[in-house]
Amino acid sequence: MNISTIYQSPVGPLTLISNGAALTDLQFENPRHPYTPAPAGSDGILDQARRQLDAYFAGALRTFDLPLAPQGTPFQQRVWAALLTIPYGVTRSYGQQAAAIGSPQASRAVGLANGRNPISIIVPCHRVIGSNGSLTGYGGGMDRKKLLLDLEQGERLIR
Repeated sequence: MNISTIYQSPVGPLTLISNGAALTDLQFENPRHPYTPAPAGSDGILDQARRQLDAYFAGALRTFDLPLAPQGTPFQQRVWAALLTIPYGVTRSYGQQAAAIGSPQASRAVGLANGRNPISIIVPCHRVIGSNGSLTGYGGGMDRKKLLLDLEQGERLIR
């Protein structure tokens, strides 16, 4: 059975959902795409996620180490797995991400899959930008995307 908790972050409240073995969702308030809510609770996965998010927002964690279980199509799973290979503080274009999954012509489809990422921040879709370096689409909003990228460039977030 899935359980959830609200994590108060510098980018607003985040809903964390665990299936008991892995994190399945990290959702911003008022998400663009609906997700299945879960009753409030606590478990080791949610506790670990909160601790790691605290360290990330403090600038002390660069790589999350959590069991993840995002639900999506096989193509989405490939896209999300490729997101996990983008290093902290580095950005890639949608075209580079499409090439990384072996589908160099699929940059638009990669963008759509990024938009469906159910574990934002931890699966770092915010690190994907336009080919001209512009900040483009982000399910959490452009202000949040900029804050996350700024954090990864060494700027402190006030909490």
